Amino acid sequence: MDSVQSLVSSKSSDSGLHIQLHPLVLLTISDHITRHAARQQQGPIIGALLGQQNGREITLEHGFECPVTAGENGEVLLPSAWFEERLKQFKDVHKDPALDLVGWWSTAPPSGPDTSHLPLHKQILQDHNESAVFLAFHPSQVQSRAHGAKLPLTIYETVLEGENAGDATKDMQIDGEELTLNIRFRELPYSVETEEAEMIGIDTIAQAAGTASRSEIPSQSASAATGQKSADREQKSSQAELTQEEEELIANLNTRVNAVRTLESRISLIKSYVSSVSALESSEAAKDDPSSPKLSHPILRNINSLTSHLSILSPHEQSSFSTEVLSQSNDVMLVSLLGQLGESVKAMRELGRKSAIVQSARHAANPRKPGLAARTFEEELYAHTLPDGGETGGMYS
Repeated sequence: MDSVQSLVSSKSSDSGLHIQLHPLVLLTISDHITRHAARQQQGPIIGALLGQQNGREITLEHGFECPVTAGENGEVLLPSAWFEERLKQFKDVHKDPALDLVGWWSTAPPSGPDTSHLPLHKQILQDHNESAVFLAFHPSQVQSRAHGAKLPLTIYETVLEGENAGDATKDMQIDGEELTLNIRFRELPYSVETEEAEMIGIDTIAQAAGTASRSEIPSQSASAATGQKSADREQKSSQAELTQEEEELIANLNTRVNAVRTLESRISLIKSYVSSVSALESSEAAKDDPSSPKLSHPILRNINSLTSHLSILSPHEQSSFSTEVLSQSNDVMLVSLLGQLGESVKAMRELGRKSAIVQSARHAANPRKPGLAARTFEEELYAHTLPDGGETGGMYS
């Protein structure tokens, strides 16, 4: 996608379309670009966009990355079989509300899409959605944009225009002239739409990202920092030998290590504050020192609230907790044993029924005493328990 010939129309959009962009799409794009750069992968970055179209409003709610293949003339295209199967899987998952393919996204310069984007865009228009939109992400604006500026992306719709954009309407009225019309991109207005679940997810990811960015703690010595740098160099040298799963595991472990370091630094800060306040209360000279920390009851209440909740994780009455856990374990095992006992009783009854059928058939074939009917299995069992073989007395006499 190195072409510099921009295809952005000079006319503004008059279709009345409005885009509702969800944060999950931004997270998907950011994750895809970050992994692509970290693994030093080559080639274009392509993804599909799923959403809904209600009248003149289009929502961009989900996205997924796509591989690319080369066409007959070397152009970038989507593998049709893979893309259709992947799209079907996402539609099966997102049925309520039902989502469909509403567009695609890729990286582009701030000037807009160029001719290298056209083959793939035409493929999506012809095979999937004739009104698909294109989201162009501008990586060059990520580092240069100021705080509070607009997002480094632009959303376009496609229209047909002639060589002279001002005569496009006139050209459309001439028979056969539609064949000479070219595809042009027009910028669409958009707004960021955030649901409650997305707000919780964004807040969680922001906190995790802030924790992961803390790679050092204040008490780290110079020698430890040197050792960390050498370890980083060794990790970079062996990064080419790692698989994708190993890289993800290392990133996960690094995040956890940074979280533990941050927790350790916060605990040390709380301990130092409590120790300073205790020394302040016991020493009169420290109260006049302007550099000493001041007693703050709200901070102490927050610390007390934090420590009081730790009993949920490590109860003070360990014996009572162990007794309760043992009681629940015994209840579970008792229920399991009752179930096994019921299965055993059922199996014994089934064995008795089958044995009775066999005994009845055997007695019918060889009667021991003429004129007497063969005894049942229960009678035979009871007879064998008597000293005389059951011939005298008994409950069936």
